[in-house]
Formats: sequence, structure tokens, C-alpha cells
Amino acid sequence: MKLPHGVKSMNTVVKNLALVAGMLALASCTATSNQSAETQQASNATQVSNSESISTIQIDGSSTVYPITAAIAKEYQASQNNKVQIAVKFSGTTGGFRKFCAGETDISNASRPITTGEMESCRKNGVAYIEIPIAFDALTIVVNPQNNWAKDITVEELKKMWEPAAEGKITTWNQVRASWPNRPLKLFGAGKDSGTFDYFTEATVGKARASRNDYTASEDDEVIANGVTSNADALGYFGYAYYQEHKSKLKVLSVDNGKDPILPEAKTVEKAQYQPLSRPLFIYVNPQRTKNNGEAYKFVNFYLQQALKVVSSIGYVPLPEEAYRIGYVHLNTGKIGTVYAGKPQLDLTIGEVLRKQKQF
Repeated sequence: MKLPHGVKSMNTVVKNLALVAGMLALASCTATSNQSAETQQASNATQVSNSESISTIQIDGSSTVYPITAAIAKEYQASQNNKVQIAVKFSGTTGGFRKFCAGETDISNASRPITTGEMESCRKNGVAYIEIPIAFDALTIVVNPQNNWAKDITVEELKKMWEPAAEGKITTWNQVRASWPNRPLKLFGAGKDSGTFDYFTEATVGKARASRNDYTASEDDEVIANGVTSNADALGYFGYAYYQEHKSKLKVLSVDNGKDPILPEAKTVEKAQYQPLSRPLFIYVNPQRTKNNGEAYKFVNFYLQQALKVVSSIGYVPLPEEAYRIGYVHLNTGKIGTVYAGKPQLDLTIGEVLRKQKQF
């Protein structure tokens, strides 16, 4: 094919320029090789960092909600052929909100509603949140199986054990109930970064975060379970799922709120009989991080699809299907805020939680 006039000479010029450029590049190659390698490494590191920030979903918060979220995360990762990394940790509801309101996590597991102080912290940092109830829990009072004297306990006796005035004074079982033996009372309970600590003290002592300090405290419920298992004189409290997991090594007490002793069970929670120690559980979703991280958004949708089944298998009480559908709508319409006025609300029933969601 014959080229148009002038093209051949232009090609020759281009070739000559390319040759000169190549010679100059070759001459400077040795002098700049180390610098180029470092630049490339920095570029690669940035790419890896960006990749990790996109593909990793960060979740922290309640140890009570942890088993639900961890189980659903495992299912989701399996369904995605492990292309998505989901980091599920627990530092307690309060610890989780601290990170969430600082913009460090995508999702915060919570065993109580967000507080006014946490709402203000989120506001200052420009962090919005979508509040989604996902289950109901029965805070469970457990003792060692060798305990053959206690079968039930009243809310007033729990107050007598745990109130600040009990510190250093209520140290034996017979000080709580005269018919119980003169044996040392060893207490295990939630740490102060735990939503369980907030709720339990509000429900038993009458004031959130009011508690004696001379007990073994932990945000890790396994520590509490193991402590009670290894001490015949121990009493502890945590979420119902942890009792279910360790029921062969623990003994559960019925709780009497002034009517009759009631055991923590799915049916007693559903019928609002196990009060005041029944409570809703939540996840809080950062809509901005979820919007920027498509995998986080897909994960929360998957979470709501699987919650009813997984909640039951873990040992908590699931919400009605309608509640998860409303949660899906709130997520997908960006329904920001809370309907709990920034404080724990005792004696909530499943029906009341559903009504609150509808009225959101």
C-alpha cells in the first residue's frame, strides 16, 4: 500500500526521536534504578492499602451480639468464595461505639441502644448511623453446678449483691438470703465497656453503671463462663447464648421480679414474662462507609436475610420476619437515627420494638 506524500518522512522522524529517547533512558537507568524500585514499592503498598480498605468490612462492639454477627459473616464469606474479608471483633458495646463514632468501623454490634453521649460524639465526628434491631436476649444468671442451695433469685437480691453499697460488705451467700449457706460469694460480670453492664445495673440496681467494683469483670463472656465453671461459690451474668453454649457446665437461676420465678427461655421472652432482664439487640450501620464500600452494603442486606435463622441457631430469640423487612427498608432508604431517646429502656417487648420500627 502506497503511503500519502510526507508520511514516510514523518515516520522516519518519529523513529529517530524514539531512538534518542531510548538511548537517554538507558543512560539514566542505572542511576535511577533504586529510586524507581522504591517508587514502585510505595505505589504497590498504596494499591494494597486501598484494596484492603475496600475489601475489608470492620465490625466491633458487643460480645453478646458477636456470635450472631460472626456466624453470618462466616456464611457470607463462604458464599463470596472468601473474596471479602470481614473483621468481627468485640470490645463491648461502649468500646464499639467509641470506635464507630470515630469513623473507624462500618458496623457496631450493640446490646443496648446508643446513648446521648455517643450520639453527640457521632455528631461531632460527622458519623451518621442506621439503627437495626436484630434479636432479643435474656440476660442470664448462672451459678456453678455444685451450688445445691440456689434455684432462684429475686431482683431485690440481685440488687443487694451488686449495688455499690455491697462492695466489701456483702461477701457471703447467707448475707443475701438467710437460708443460703455461709460460703464466700464470688462474682463474675460484664466489664464497664459492655452494654450488658449498662443494662444489668439499670435493671437490677436501678441506675445504669452503678455497681460494686470488687468482682471479676470482663467484656469477654467466655471469661465469665469459665470463672463460674471453675468456682463452686460463684455467680455471674451474661447473654443467653453463652449459657446455651456452656449449659452442661453451668446452672441457670430463675429470676423473680415480684410475681413468680421465671426461667430465661424463648417462650418467656416472647410472652414478656422474663422481665426486667429481656432486651433487644442491635447493629448500627455507618451509611457513608457502607455506601463507599459496596461489599459492606451487600453484607448488611445478607445479614438481614439470614438473621432469623442464625439468631435461632445461636440461642437468642429472633424478631418477627416483619422486623427484618423493616430493617431492610431502613437500610436501603438510609433511615438515620434512633427511636430509643439515647438511653436503655427496660421491660421492652418484641411487639413494642416492632411498633417503634414502624413509627421510626
